Amino acid sequence: MIPACRAYGVGVITWSPLAGGLLAGGAAEPGGRRGSEEAKQAASARAEQLARFGTLCEALGHSPSAVALAWLLHQPGITSTIIGPRNLHQLSSVLHVPDLRLDADTLARIDDIFPSCGEAPEAYSW
Repeated sequence: MIPACRAYGVGVITWSPLAGGLLAGGAAEPGGRRGSEEAKQAASARAEQLARFGTLCEALGHSPSAVALAWLLHQPGITSTIIGPRNLHQLSSVLHVPDLRLDADTLARIDDIFPSCGEAPEAYSW
């Protein structure tokens, strides 16, 4: 959706930028969203992508949550992001993200792991 918004000059405020916790990495917390059947199915369907992303984040020395949020902040047209930490630890673990710089190679690798669905705006039209 970001490329389509960019094509039309519309700013984006992202909501649930960690895809309901899929991009948070690590094991699901008991009682958390990632423990739901829907979340388990989504994680299973994207297991290969999530594993590649986890490996990249590990090589960068940052958590998947931090890298995912930093990727968003590197995208032209993103005006802000709404995060929903459930506890103080989740919040404090990403406070450094605005200062996290991802180089062009890293951004390209992330785009390769999670490719867009096509050229904007055509691929995003109904």
